[in-house]
Parts: sequence; C-alpha cells; structure tokens
Amino acid sequence: MSKSDPYRHHPNLKGKIAPAETSFFRDFNIEKMERLGKEHNLPGGWWYSDAEREALRRATLKDRMNNDLWVFGYGSLMWDPALVFTEVRRARVRVYSRKFILKEDKGGRGSAKCPGVMAALDVGNGCDGLVLRLAKETLDNETRILWQREVVTHGYLSVFLNAETDHGVVEALAFVADHNSDVIEGSLEYSECVSRIATAAGILGSNFDYLEGVVTKLREFGIHDDEVEALFEDVQAFRATM
Repeated sequence: MSKSDPYRHHPNLKGKIAPAETSFFRDFNIEKMERLGKEHNLPGGWWYSDAEREALRRATLKDRMNNDLWVFGYGSLMWDPALVFTEVRRARVRVYSRKFILKEDKGGRGSAKCPGVMAALDVGNGCDGLVLRLAKETLDNETRILWQREVVTHGYLSVFLNAETDHGVVEALAFVADHNSDVIEGSLEYSECVSRIATAAGILGSNFDYLEGVVTKLREFGIHDDEVEALFEDVQAFRATM
C-alpha cells in the first residue's frame, strides 16, 4: 500500500467516503442557503455572516496553520466530508458521545411548529468515528470549506480532542455541542426526542429518514453505537403506533 494513499491504514473504507468533488457541501455557502430558503419560504437571517464565521475559524486555527490538521468526524463528516484529505484512520474519543440534542426548526428536517432533532457530539462515554488528515498546504482552503459546512450558526464549539487510533493518539479538531446555545437541548426528554424524530420533516426529508441514514452508515462503517441503535428501535416502535 502506497504511503501516499489516504486509505493505506484502512483500505476497506475505500468507496465508503464520498470524493470531495462530488459533495454537495464542497461549494456550500450562505448564498446557496438564502436561495433555497427563499424558494421554500423559510425563515432567514439566523446564520452567521461570512465575517463572523471567518473570525471564528481564524481564532480556532491561530498558530495551527503551519502543520497538518486532523479532523474528527462522528456523523456525515465520515461519509461525506467534502474535504480533500491525505489520510484517514478509525478513531475513538473518550469523553464525548453522539447525542440527538440539536434542535432543527429552520425547515431542513423540521419546522418551528414541529422541530426535529439532529445528532451532536456531547459529553458522554466515548464515541467511535474517523479522523481525517488535512495537509498544511491546503489547510486554508479546506478549513474554509469545513467552517462553511459545520459552523453555519451558533450551536457548536470548536475544540481539540485526543483521538485514539491503531497508529497512535492524534490531536483532532472536533465540533461539540455548545450548551449556551438555544439550539442545543441538553435537557430534552427522551420521549420527546423519540416523538420529534418520528414526526418532524422539512425540505430535506423527514427526521426519521435522517436517523435511519445515520444508523445505516454507522453499520456500513462497522461502528456500533448502542444509544443510537436503541433510539432507532424506539422511533420505529413509535411510528408503528401512528
């Protein structure tokens, strides 16, 4: 296996991660979001301005632009990162878990009247995912794309975590739940979470389809998440009573 092959440690991941050039998120920006919102009569103005987002990016990456950067993915960043990376490794972070606590009421997978719930990375008992290595030569461009995709509005904090891999521990950038944000619902009752996912929908599809997609992809990647699997079963059971 060539040392220049991004999949040299995990050749079985080839074909499971979408190439950057095919990703919807590669050129995702506020202009596209505004157009989509106007087409569907959705609320606007809730997102960061480009200047605000750029300031957050620069603050996070201060003194880190002269080296390669690892990025931890726990959800769609694993299978559709929209990033050009030089290496991928399976990884685990010890102090966070996937939790469905991110309110989605802007029209994508839920609405103001019937909010959906999306996955976020929050303090917990551990999370398996992937780390992607971004080369320092392309770091400025790739992180701009990353911030356009992940830092649309408040809700996440950018932090650096120790991610354990079979080839050593790496320090990786991750976006974790910001409990000072009103879109993070840390005290959401489990039963409410189940009913929201079972019933919410938006222009991107139903909240149930989103959860089912996460479960399907995690299984495809060989990642078993007890909490997500249990949530999926409970949502299916709820839908069966509707």
